Amino acid sequence: MAGKPKKRRGKSAQPKTAALSNDKNRPESKAKRPARAKKRAEKPATARKPVARTKKPAAAAADAKQLVVARTGSELREATEPWRLNGAKLALVPTMGALHAGHFALVEKAKATADRVIVSVFVNPTQFAPNEDLDRYPRDEASDLKRLSDLGVDLVWAPTVAQMYPDGFSTRVAPGYASKGLESDFRPHFFSGVATVVAKLFNQVRPHFAVFGEKDYQQLIVVKQLVRDLDMGLEIVPVATVREKDELALSSRNAYLSDAERSVAPNLNLVLKEVAEAAAHGASIAHLRAAAKVRLLTLGFEKVDYIDVLDAESLQPFELEAGRPGRVLGAAWLGRTRLIDNVGVVL
Repeated sequence: MAGKPKKRRGKSAQPKTAALSNDKNRPESKAKRPARAKKRAEKPATARKPVARTKKPAAAAADAKQLVVARTGSELREATEPWRLNGAKLALVPTMGALHAGHFALVEKAKATADRVIVSVFVNPTQFAPNEDLDRYPRDEASDLKRLSDLGVDLVWAPTVAQMYPDGFSTRVAPGYASKGLESDFRPHFFSGVATVVAKLFNQVRPHFAVFGEKDYQQLIVVKQLVRDLDMGLEIVPVATVREKDELALSSRNAYLSDAERSVAPNLNLVLKEVAEAAAHGASIAHLRAAAKVRLLTLGFEKVDYIDVLDAESLQPFELEAGRPGRVLGAAWLGRTRLIDNVGVVL
């Protein structure tokens, strides 16, 4: 009640904060222009009230970063051509969906490398054999799109099988020496399917960079050779394998593992590390291959496709005397799930 009479008398009507500000900066203004001083005192209060004014910029930013999903070649070109004309650098992250933290690390690397990030989501049938898991390969497009939107991806290229392999399609890419052995010994169709779809993705998107994880290490080297040999004019950016706390490499196929199999799975990485340590100290590679297979079977794996130590760049036989980095690669089975992993040989 005591405050009301004071508001009617011009001099003392200002709120204390405004009065302090005026006394400090312009002592004479209060006396000369009380009415104007009162208006100034009221402005901070009115400026805080409009909610719409603070929300509009945020809403505009959200609209500007809205995820675009292209499903046809014309939609893809329409979305990417303005970026290219404006001089933006484009990065592509090829995936088969069922995204996890390993994929998200690829996206983050792409964001740090380029101006615009495009993620392809396509389960490629040409890299699956008839007896493999094409039909049951995990798919969850709605979840994938939500996560990619949250990560700030600019565009998702999600073609259909008919878009990628229309009627009459008959061309295949034959990968080079990096594809020989290891995966090819057990999946002879695999790298031709990978090389073909990757070549198509690169031609469709025309990125400046393409980001691949090191978990599929032989695939990474095959793609590098493909780009180099065919003068594709883009840079392949590798990203280290993302792992669970127990060192199991993240993979979409980990979802197939039972609880008992999941407890055994990290031993693949454990054994590969043991082989890498021994190889770095000059142990016989032939002996290491044989001993590692026995050890994995003892630890609970049902079958071992391969364990090998190779040159990290060429995937030729590893020679310690050459002083070049090596890579230990392995593939083994738990139930119906085939796990692959690799670790570096530290010299």
